[in-house]
Amino acid sequence: MLDRVWSLPVIRFLAVPWLLSLAPPAWAADGPELFAIPVDFILFAATLLGVALFHHHVLKVALGGLAVIVLYKITVTGFKTGDGIAGFGAHMAHEWVLLVNLFCLLVGFALLARHFEDSGVPDVLPKLLPESWLGPFVLLVIIWVLSGFLDNIAAALIGGTVAASVFKRRLHLGYLAAIVAASNAGGAGSVVGDTTTTMIWIAGISPLEVAPAYVASAVALVVFGVPAALQQNRHQPIVRHLHAVHHVDWARVGVVLFMLVAAVVTNVTVNIKFPDLADDFPFLGVAVWIALLLAVPLRKPEWSLVPEAVKGTVFLLALVTCASMMPVEKLPLASWQTTLGLGFVSSVFDNIPLTELALKQGGYDWGFLAFAVGYGGSMLWFGSSAGVAVANLFPEARSIGKWLLHGWHIPIAYVVGFFVMLLLIGWNPGEGPKMSPVVAPAVSMTPANAN
Repeated sequence: MLDRVWSLPVIRFLAVPWLLSLAPPAWAADGPELFAIPVDFILFAATLLGVALFHHHVLKVALGGLAVIVLYKITVTGFKTGDGIAGFGAHMAHEWVLLVNLFCLLVGFALLARHFEDSGVPDVLPKLLPESWLGPFVLLVIIWVLSGFLDNIAAALIGGTVAASVFKRRLHLGYLAAIVAASNAGGAGSVVGDTTTTMIWIAGISPLEVAPAYVASAVALVVFGVPAALQQNRHQPIVRHLHAVHHVDWARVGVVLFMLVAAVVTNVTVNIKFPDLADDFPFLGVAVWIALLLAVPLRKPEWSLVPEAVKGTVFLLALVTCASMMPVEKLPLASWQTTLGLGFVSSVFDNIPLTELALKQGGYDWGFLAFAVGYGGSMLWFGSSAGVAVANLFPEARSIGKWLLHGWHIPIAYVVGFFVMLLLIGWNPGEGPKMSPVVAPAVSMTPANAN
């Protein structure tokens, strides 16, 4: 059996850094390093590189990378919660709420998106959107606005569902990236729009200190939205000549609203009234599924979507689990340069521990931080939960190379938006958290990087 496992190219590819770490490497205070880089980061980078090279087998790569990283942590460095298997168990006991929340939300919102698609609303939208490239651009604006008061995963899935209808599923990859970017950017300035901003809010920082992120977010929307809309319009314009008169199934619209309201009310109630319980139970994910099941007598969900949604979700959870074991505390102290870098880091590392670290450090301008960690995950398809959710609907998006090639405007918009905000508002570090930061539920209501 071991010979068969070792014969897998992905396992050998990922195991090399771990095996090298068992030889006499340089040792930092808390673990071995190769070329002055902690082996933890090398293993995670190898996993991400494996995703890029073997993008038709991303689930196997992610699970293989997770297995190698867990083995390395158990046998070499241990965890912050302890050494060996006991330390791993304690670490997972701390992470399980986040992982279950993500699982329930991603699978649940995949069913929610189908409810919305079957409601008939997407078929009516072509009559409301402008002609030419302005049509796809206005759709991105709608997604951006929705994400400010809805979960960014839901906004991305609803936007993707609408786009699939009005463009007859012929979506340019650059436009898919823009849908993800619009959903992440839209929640960056709202404490109920993204998990990371919710974490900042729970830590006792005023929503007014987060709101300036909308300056950078709005600039970024224009910078990536116009070229993405042009890409989509050339690839497939909006189809307006519908063959039949469509009516809206208001019962399905009601189901969608019911699920979203349940998520928002649960998230706000738990985070405001019972913040100490947020780490103990996946309230948000459970609330979404309770709402979904209560609505079954009214309209049944498309259960056939569950297997593929579960597969994509397990992939995300594997990456999130890997990221949770990284020594992110080695980041430099707060500055606008550090914050700019965090946006790029959040495209490959989970933005939740990055945000938690920033809260512990203090000294950040919280508007800049919210934009950086919220929007930064859009640069790669697995850099945010919204990106993974959209990739579940459109598997062709699961290619790092193609995402970077066709979504070139996403990182450019990040840099432009960041520096416009820096010029107009300036770097104004706020006061530190007034209480110990609490890790919020994984979806933004912010507030994944998968980030």
